[in-house]
Amino acid sequence: MSTESPNRKESRKTCHEVASLVADHGDMNLRDTTKPTNAGKPTNAGKPTDAGKPTNAGKPSNAGKPSAGHRPAAITAERLVRQFDGISAVDEIDLNIGRGEIYGFLGPNGAGKSTTVRVLCTLLSPTSGRAVVAGYDVATQPEKVRLRIGVALQEAALDPRQTGIGLLRLQGRLYGLSRRDIDGRLAELGRLIDIGDALARPIGTYSGGMKRRLDLAAALVHNPEVLFLDEPTTGLDPVSRARMWEEVRRLNRELDMTIFLTTQYLEEADELADRVGIISGGRLVAEGTPDELKRSIGNDVIVARLDGRADVAAARVESLAGVQGVEARGDELIVTATDGAATIGAVAVALNTVAPVRHLTLRTPTLDDVFLELTGNHFQSEEVLDIDDAGDRVRPEFEEVA
Repeated sequence: MSTESPNRKESRKTCHEVASLVADHGDMNLRDTTKPTNAGKPTNAGKPTDAGKPTNAGKPSNAGKPSAGHRPAAITAERLVRQFDGISAVDEIDLNIGRGEIYGFLGPNGAGKSTTVRVLCTLLSPTSGRAVVAGYDVATQPEKVRLRIGVALQEAALDPRQTGIGLLRLQGRLYGLSRRDIDGRLAELGRLIDIGDALARPIGTYSGGMKRRLDLAAALVHNPEVLFLDEPTTGLDPVSRARMWEEVRRLNRELDMTIFLTTQYLEEADELADRVGIISGGRLVAEGTPDELKRSIGNDVIVARLDGRADVAAARVESLAGVQGVEARGDELIVTATDGAATIGAVAVALNTVAPVRHLTLRTPTLDDVFLELTGNHFQSEEVLDIDDAGDRVRPEFEEVA
C-alpha cells in the first residue's frame, strides 16, 4: 500500500485551501479559460489607427491598434510613492497603460524599476499614491489583482524534480481551475509556447531557454488580463531571444493581453513596445513611442564623403527641403535633417552634380541617445558588467536553448 509523503499532503492541502478561497468569492471569477477569446471586447474593426506613426522596417505594424489614450486602462498609477527608511525608491510616478498595449519599462540600476513592478504586482504596498491593475486597487484589493495578473520574474523558482506538466497543473489548481479547464489551457499553452514533449520531463533536464518558456506558461495558465515580464530574454542567445519576442507579440496579438515589460535591451523595447517609459531616480522622466522619444532629442544625420572639397558642395544641399543644417569638414559633409530617410536621396543627387560621392551614411537617434540625454548614462546591460576573478569585465556565456 502506497503512502503519501508529508510534502505532497501539504501541497494538496494548500491547493484545496486556495481553491476554496476562490470558490468562496463569487466576484473573483477568472476569465473564461476554456476558450480564451476576445468575446465581449471590441474588435479591431472600427478602432482608431496609429496613422502617421512611423514604423521600423521589419517591425510588425501597429496599424489598426489604437493608441493608449483610446483604450480602457489596464494599469494606472497616480502619484505612486514607495519609500524605504524615508528614502523614495519610487517618487510620484503616474502611469496610464491601455488594455492590449505592450509597455516597455527602462531604467538604470537603482532607478526604481523593480520596486515599481513589485508594487504593481502587489508584492510591496505603496507608501502613498494609488495604483490600479486590471480594475482593482493594489493596496486595498490585492487578492483580486493577483487573480487577474501573470508574473514571470527573471529568476524562476522551479522544482527540478517536478515535470513541466505537473507544475502547470498545480498552478491551475492553485487558481481554482477545474480539471477540464486545466486540460484546455495546457493544450493551448503547448501550441502557444511550443514546449512540446518536454512538458512530461523533469524540469531539471530543461535548458535555460526551456525553463524561461515554462515559467512564462505558468504565468499564463489562468489566462491573465495583464502579464508582467521581468527581463524575459536576459542571457538567451540571439536566436532564442528573437523566438521569445515572437511569443510576446503573439500573446499580445491573439489574446489582446496587456504586457508590462522590463528589459535590459534597448533593441528589445524598440522592437516590441508600443510605448516606453524611462525611470531615473525614482521618477518617470520620459514616456512615448520609441520613435517619438528618438525624435525628441534631435534630428537625423547624413554624412557624405566626397571626392573633392565638401564646402563647395554645401550650398547645393542647404536649400533642400527637410535639411536643417550643413557642416563641411574637409572632404566630409555633415547634413542634419528632420527625416533622414526621406532626405538622403535628394542629398545624394544634389552632391553628385558637384563631386562624386564616395561614401554616404545615415544615422538616426537611438534609444541609447535618449537614455543618455535623460539619465546622463549610456544604457548598458548588467550582463556586460560582470567581473571575473582577475577584476576584468566579461560578458557571460549565453544559455543553451533547445
